Amino acid sequence: MKQSIIQFKIDLDEKNIPEKIIWDASDKPEELSETKSISLSLWDHVQKNTLRIDLWTKDMPVDEMKRFYIDCLGGIAQSALTATGDEKMASEINNLCEKLAKHVRENG
Repeated sequence: MKQSIIQFKIDLDEKNIPEKIIWDASDKPEELSETKSISLSLWDHVQKNTLRIDLWTKDMPVDEMKRFYIDCLGGIAQSALTATGDEKMASEINNLCEKLAKHVRENG
């Protein structure tokens, strides 16, 4: 059986705020990559709820953070469609993404 390892290295300041986020994956062709934000969701099948890890560096611009979360929602729409075949759910999430993108364009 094939395995893949995904790792995150987080450099924190004295207040435990991320200054640098590095990620790597065993299947990734290049070496370590730096990013400004991660959002990781895990399903706890025992408790029937979602565990989340959201981290961003202190120098990530707010407008990019907003775009990041809209992109995350869009990805969730596609994943929900692929995993469940629920076109209505995917469409509603995509509609929300369009509304949020308009809001960000108009209001920053």
